[in-house]
Amino acid sequence: MHVTASRIFYSVTDATSRSRIKMAEEQSSNSGVHLSSIGSVPQNSHPQRLQSDRALHSDNENMIDTDQFEYYLEHLWENITEEKRSSFACLDSLWFYMYKRAVTKEKVLKWIKKKKIFKRKYVFIPIVCWGHWSLLILCNFGENRQPDTEKPCMLLLDSLHKADPKRLEPDIRRFVLDICRTEAGDEMKEDIYKIPLLVPKVPQQRNGVDCGIFVLYYLHLFAQNAPAIFTLDGYPYFLKEDWFSPDDLESFRKEIYSFESHKKLKLNTH
Repeated sequence: MHVTASRIFYSVTDATSRSRIKMAEEQSSNSGVHLSSIGSVPQNSHPQRLQSDRALHSDNENMIDTDQFEYYLEHLWENITEEKRSSFACLDSLWFYMYKRAVTKEKVLKWIKKKKIFKRKYVFIPIVCWGHWSLLILCNFGENRQPDTEKPCMLLLDSLHKADPKRLEPDIRRFVLDICRTEAGDEMKEDIYKIPLLVPKVPQQRNGVDCGIFVLYYLHLFAQNAPAIFTLDGYPYFLKEDWFSPDDLESFRKEIYSFESHKKLKLNTH
């Protein structure tokens, strides 16, 4: 089944996302209160997401909404060894979108600063934009890297290259630049625009709804196999078209859907 780029641009965010963003905007005006987030180790500490009256389904039942994404990610993170987790940080799946909104931009940057993400070798940034999921990975932005060999780079993993992933580059660079300014000041500006943004030829979706599953699987497999030392000479490593098969993805889909069923059962028993 062929997919045209126009099929994924049907909404900016799903119903659940709109609810979370509205709450974040309301909280931005209240001192001492902020949206829950995922830091270096995701935890089940999302009070907004547990309010069943506010948690709506996605407009498309076959797509993963942001609340589901966070639940699945929590499950995946728990199955990564503590040693591996120490090299990673992961941002909330709505933060990139919220950064682009003037009313929540500064709040998002403050939340990210508290996470001290640049103490990690890899930073995962799930992006949902124009109704489509992709995954940004910041490599070697950490403070303890070897400057001669471990040069910073950005990876953008996208399951629909027909939609031109590079269209996000201006927003990505502004986002990363503002994060770095928050951490290190304006002296980072020139360096950020020199850091390469690479779009590896990873496996592609065959329909208009699987982008969320692909991003979760990208993140899961990368976390399991991330090089101890990431160099541009070694790129693209395992990030190739044959990285995984459709059968591998289907097995993964069944695993995370079974987790969702188990989660619902636990919530219903309390």
